[in-house]
Amino acid sequence: MPYHTSYLRISLLIIISLLLLFFAQGQQINTAVNNAYVLTRMAEKFHVQPRPLDDEFSSDVFTQLLKQLDEDKIFFTAADIKTFSKFRLELDDEIKNKQSTFLLAVLKIFGNRVAGTDTMIDNICKKPFDFSLPEKITKAEDTSYSTDEKARRMKLYKLLKSTALDILTKNDDLIILNETEQKRYVDSLEPTARLKARQTLKHYINIISQNAGGIEQYLGNEYCKAIAVCYDPHSEYFILTEKEDFDGELGQEQMVFGFHCMEEADGAVGIENIKPGSPAFKSGQINNGDKILSVQWEDRQPIDVSSGGLKQLYEVLGMSNHDKATFKIKKQDGTERLVVLLKQKMENNGEQNKVKSFLLRGSKTIGFISLPSFYQDWTNDSTGANGCANDVAKEIMKLKKENIEGLVIDLRYNGGGSLEEAIELSGIFIDVGPVGMEKGRDAKIYTLRDVNRGTIYDGPLMLLVNSYTASAAEVVAGTLQDYHRAVIVGTPTYGKATAQAVLPMDTTIDLSKDFSDVKSDGYFKVTVSKLYRVNGTTAQAKGVQPDIVLPDMLETHPQREAENDHVLITQVIEGAKYFKPYPIINLDVLKTFAIQQIDSSAQFQLIKKDIEIARAEGDNKEVNLQLADVVKERKKFVEREMNTAFVEPVRAPYTVVNNSFEKEQLKMNDDLEEMNRQWVKVLRNDPYVQATYEMMLLMIK
Repeated sequence: MPYHTSYLRISLLIIISLLLLFFAQGQQINTAVNNAYVLTRMAEKFHVQPRPLDDEFSSDVFTQLLKQLDEDKIFFTAADIKTFSKFRLELDDEIKNKQSTFLLAVLKIFGNRVAGTDTMIDNICKKPFDFSLPEKITKAEDTSYSTDEKARRMKLYKLLKSTALDILTKNDDLIILNETEQKRYVDSLEPTARLKARQTLKHYINIISQNAGGIEQYLGNEYCKAIAVCYDPHSEYFILTEKEDFDGELGQEQMVFGFHCMEEADGAVGIENIKPGSPAFKSGQINNGDKILSVQWEDRQPIDVSSGGLKQLYEVLGMSNHDKATFKIKKQDGTERLVVLLKQKMENNGEQNKVKSFLLRGSKTIGFISLPSFYQDWTNDSTGANGCANDVAKEIMKLKKENIEGLVIDLRYNGGGSLEEAIELSGIFIDVGPVGMEKGRDAKIYTLRDVNRGTIYDGPLMLLVNSYTASAAEVVAGTLQDYHRAVIVGTPTYGKATAQAVLPMDTTIDLSKDFSDVKSDGYFKVTVSKLYRVNGTTAQAKGVQPDIVLPDMLETHPQREAENDHVLITQVIEGAKYFKPYPIINLDVLKTFAIQQIDSSAQFQLIKKDIEIARAEGDNKEVNLQLADVVKERKKFVEREMNTAFVEPVRAPYTVVNNSFEKEQLKMNDDLEEMNRQWVKVLRNDPYVQATYEMMLLMIK
């Protein structure tokens, strides 16, 4: 074949490849701009309080997208931001006209920065870190974009060094060594810490570059997510995988590989157990004790997860629900094996009952129920037989057989979920009547009712809450407080009093009709209504205020609705008709007792002291990168922790006992027995549970 003919063919292949690449990029970006347009149209139609598509909205989307793409400010420079800034007030017009000028401008720079950062990290990590240098990360460096590439490299260097230093100083034995021994220790482990720091930072880059649709799809998805969240903190754009994961959290069957993992001290992740009937089980090639070295999704490069810990592994496993993944597995005999798996839906077989109950047996027997989330029965909507409200009811019946004289329900860290389950759960404790109100886009107010007469439990009741108690959990707490049916103990709750619907990306959807069969590659979780308490007030942005306040370390850095951008503000409305509260609970005695408990408890006094220290330190602290300084800080922290540890927990005025049904279950399962022992230990030493038990004794009197 003549040389020029061969050269021409090669050139033609290169041109075709470039054209295909350009076409693929253009297709992903076009999908994004179309989805962006559909999102704004759907928000206009369905959102309870839609924002106008104007310059203010444009500016918010601009800021939000850059925050999502580069929260740590390690990719973009100040010059890049200046380049993008000309679009700040033009995105509303780009969305309306389905234009992609802004996205293409960001894509060009973002793609280069991600690839360049990957290389930069490798180059920085070729040399050992010198921890004797008096270096720091200042607040200005941490919170601003680098002025140029040289400054960006320095920022990456300091971030990597800080990460490595954190890894090195996790071992508290370091603080008791002398200076020479410290240096010897650090020198021996520095290569390993540097490698882990490198993998930690490169993991985030891999999530971007190994996205199933490439960096173009990643950018497009983030653009749509930025638009959605600018309507309010709980409106979200989901890709299909994320929507399926969200459904799973609410109780639907989840897409899984079917194994659970355990993180080891060096960051390696091993298989702890395998779910019978799962893809991992059926493969016959994965066993307990195997280590996962890498994960490779279809048509992508392998991602090293050999020492990144559980967080990194689960982020990689969450990248898709429908593509095949090739796992590189290291067997216990040292051999390596490639295993190809595809996720499948797994039935829960009753495992969705996350409710756990105990008996606190002292001078009185008090029931204790932990409810970590509001999951819904998706398989049997008509009865709710497998929802959390029914599961709580079952646990109460077991406890009542043990003759409990009071009941504590723990809603701490319960982020909510199904509103229907919240209504059902409230109805367990009150007779028929309203439990809240809901208002959509129109002026009509809908009363949420408990339609079942009678109660399952009518004795003394307390709810434990904190700043992570949110949404449906707040509905229950607010309802039972308004009815004077329960005493709320803890700290103010999160403050989310809105309801969302997950809709396929289709502007023709009718909310009054079933659209479950409508398929889509993207979904819009949109806020469709505001929720009110039966007395007409709202927990939105305010939270449910506890009747009895106990000190909590979470209050040093409160994470509540009011702290978010674009929070919806809700006004008070008229209370529900036919709302008849029970007699008022006399809280004075309980409040006085709680103050005495706090003042006399060494644990609560330490919590109060730690709160004062944390608030005094604030968020302005610089990050030291010199070993001697970090060891001093670590020593102070450990001494404070040791002081806490040496404070003997107050001997619980109760023993923690399982109900009769649970005792029989534990006899047949060693794993459940071990988990139960951990539960018993926690409940015995938890100062909040102890204080609540003591106050419950006063309520009973």
